[in-house]
Amino acid sequence: MTTAQERADLLDKIGLAAQNKAALGQVLATGNIGQATEGSDGRMQATVRINPDELIWDPSILVMPHGGDIELELVNDDLNTHCALLPSNGDRKFIWLVNHSRGRATLNLDGPGYYWFSSPTGNDEGRGLTGAIVVLGDAPPEARLDRPEQPRP
Repeated sequence: MTTAQERADLLDKIGLAAQNKAALGQVLATGNIGQATEGSDGRMQATVRINPDELIWDPSILVMPHGGDIELELVNDDLNTHCALLPSNGDRKFIWLVNHSRGRATLNLDGPGYYWFSSPTGNDEGRGLTGAIVVLGDAPPEARLDRPEQPRP
């Protein structure tokens, strides 16, 4: 669990505390922030869980240091059934999470940006069960627009 100051410091450190740094806008002020760990093979790993009676992903913001493959473990510690609709290049991934269960998904997120995930079961999204995977980095030269250099903060 992170304190409010630790959360603010981490957001600032990774460039998510101000507009036009690591993202187009500031991250929504919800939940904890976690960072994916990178193995020696370059694949990243992280665990995201739903704690009992909280109806929020923990962490609700997962930061990847760069694009690539990530092995995501999802844990539902809640007494209710939920699911996870996850982003991945090529096709989304869907995992059903009955109460007190876990699942795994391998995602490919190869470009920088925000990738949103949620639980579209019932009214989970409307009640706050949404999260973001933030992939740090800059667009490769071949994907940039042909326009004059823009000022950067």
